[in-house]
Amino acid sequence: MRVLHVIARLNVGGTARYITRLAQELPKNGIETFIAAGHVQGAEQEDPSARDINVIRIPSLGRSFNPIKDHFAHKELVKIVGEVKPDIIHTHTFKAGFIGRSRIKDLNYAAGKKLKFVHTFHGHLFDDPEFSGIKSQVITAFERRFAMRTNTLVTVGHQVSVELLEREIGNDDQYVNIPPGVDPLKIPSRSKARENLGLTGDAKLTVGWIARVTGVKNPLRALEVAKAVPEAHFLLAGGGDLLESVRAQAPGNVEVLGWTNAADLFGASDLVLSTSENEGMPIALIEAQIAGIPVVATNVGSVAEVIEDGVTGFVTKKSVDQIALALRTLIDSQDMRARMSKAATERATEIFSVDSMIAAHVRLYTSLIN
Repeated sequence: MRVLHVIARLNVGGTARYITRLAQELPKNGIETFIAAGHVQGAEQEDPSARDINVIRIPSLGRSFNPIKDHFAHKELVKIVGEVKPDIIHTHTFKAGFIGRSRIKDLNYAAGKKLKFVHTFHGHLFDDPEFSGIKSQVITAFERRFAMRTNTLVTVGHQVSVELLEREIGNDDQYVNIPPGVDPLKIPSRSKARENLGLTGDAKLTVGWIARVTGVKNPLRALEVAKAVPEAHFLLAGGGDLLESVRAQAPGNVEVLGWTNAADLFGASDLVLSTSENEGMPIALIEAQIAGIPVVATNVGSVAEVIEDGVTGFVTKKSVDQIALALRTLIDSQDMRARMSKAATERATEIFSVDSMIAAHVRLYTSLIN
C-alpha cells in the first residue's frame, strides 16, 4: 500500500512533527509513505524535524492563495502522483486540501486507478483573523464541496469535528478522530536552559509562551496578561509577522526570544501560557504537559482535550482578567503546581501515544483499501 501525504509547508510547529512521525513510523507497518510539500514563506522557518525525512518538493505550493502558482502546484502534484502511483492521497490543512482535491480526475488518471482521499484538519481557519469575513465564508464553501470528494475526514481533536459539523462540512460518519502522538522532549536543567536562551541571572517564577507570533495566536493578549501579573517573568518564543510589534510593546517583565528550542523554553519555565484565538490540537501544549508543566490556556479548539481543567492546568475564557487570575492561583501555590505537574505527565503520556496514532492510521488506510 502506498500513501502520498500532501501539505503546503512544514513550518515550525506541531503539524510538521505530526507528519514527520507518520513518515518515520508508517513504513515499519508495511505502508510506503511519501511526503510532498511546498516551502515556508516570509518570516516562517521550516521545522527541524523535516530534515529527518525525504520530502518531495512542490515549488509552487505555499500557504497564500495565488491562482497562477496554485495552477502550477496542481500540475506538479499530478506529475508526482504519476511517479509515485499511490493508493491513497492524504492531504493536511486547507491549502494542500484545496490543491489535492480540486481536480480529482487528473490525479486518478495520473495514478492509473481510482484513488482514495483522506484529509486531516489540524484545526481550522474560521477564527483566524487573517481569514475573517468573506474569506471565512469562501473557505467554508470550499470545505463543504471538498468533503463530498473525500472518503475520510480526520480531526486531531473531537471539538474540531464538532465545529466543522456545525458549519455543515462533511457528515458525521465521515469523521475519524486521531489524537496526535507526541514524543517527550529532552528538557535541560533550568540553569542550562537559561544559558541556552541567553538569559542571565536567576529569574523569579517564569511563564513560557511559544507559538507563531501572528494574529491567531494573539501574542498581544499575552503582553496584556504579563502587565496584569507583574510578579512573574514571561518568555515569549516564536516568530511571525507580529514579532517586531510585540518586541516594541513588551513590558519590562517580558523577554521576546524569537524562534527558539521548545525544550529550552520549557526547561526555563514554571508554567506555560497559551492565548490563542483558535487551535486544533496544540502539540506544544501537549509537550509541556508531558514535561510536567501546568498550562493556562484559552478554551479554543481542542485545548480542553489537552488540559484537564483544574487538574493539569486551567482552561479559561479569552479574558485577560481570567487568565491572570489562573496564573496567580498557580503562582501562589507551589503544592498545586506540584500536583498538576504529576497529573499532567501521567495523563498526557497515556493519551498522546505515538503508537496509538500510528495504529489508528494503519487501521484507517487498511479499511479504505479493503
